[in-house]
Amino acid sequence: MLEKFSIFSRRNRKRWLCAGVSLILTLCIGLTNIKASYAVSWVELLLRGVQVIQLSSISDKQEVALGKEINQQLINSGQARLYRGRAINNYVDSIGQRLAKTSQRPDLPYTFQVVNDKSINAFATMGGFVYINTGLMLAADNEAELASVIGHEIGHIVGRHAVEQMRQRAVSQGLLSAAGLDRSQAVQIGVELAVSRPNSRSDELEADRLGLENLKQAGYAPAGMIGFMQKLLQKGGSVPSFLSTHPATKERIQALQQQIDPATANAGDGLSESTYQQQISSL
Repeated sequence: MLEKFSIFSRRNRKRWLCAGVSLILTLCIGLTNIKASYAVSWVELLLRGVQVIQLSSISDKQEVALGKEINQQLINSGQARLYRGRAINNYVDSIGQRLAKTSQRPDLPYTFQVVNDKSINAFATMGGFVYINTGLMLAADNEAELASVIGHEIGHIVGRHAVEQMRQRAVSQGLLSAAGLDRSQAVQIGVELAVSRPNSRSDELEADRLGLENLKQAGYAPAGMIGFMQKLLQKGGSVPSFLSTHPATKERIQALQQQIDPATANAGDGLSESTYQQQISSL
């Protein structure tokens, strides 16, 4: 009886050993062949010691760290030439931090920076980095209008739009591996996205909605958001870059008008033109 049991055990051990080896080989083959369009396998990346980022499950900490690298590259490359005036930077930061506290991602360490550029522009990258051109500040009539632009850019960060755009760009360029995206490539894509700002119609409408809600929660007059967009469109000539990179501006204005009660549109802070001009006088 014991002899039969021993023979049975030996035979089953062999079967389990073969099954285990087969399973491991199957997993290795399967993982190294996930989505053949990916540039390299996760095994190769790990063997090369390349640091990768899994965009589908990126944490806030990882997003902020990546945003810092993108920000540094933007500055080092001269694509974001920062304005050095302390008073203007402090002013923009005070508005931004006020909005950040009432946003849907208040725990991010937001960084608001002024770019020394006469064009009417603003942009953001992942991890809480927001950039406002001096040209846009001069185009705004009051603080509520400036706050509306900052709120819109915070809306992109809240919606994690840059992370999704990075994933789409990496897939289209065949750079995404089974393990994720090479960190250095992620930084390069992040810089390209920050400059080109290829936001979709749905992203813009969501950033408008989130920005408007944030504007109201922070105590600013919601009329500032519509007022700024309408004024730029009515100026004539070429469309400012702040709007030209955003599709369907008229549609966006109509959507915002439906979200704002005319009776309370001017209720809130930031509508004084004289106070605003004093704040940006050093520009």
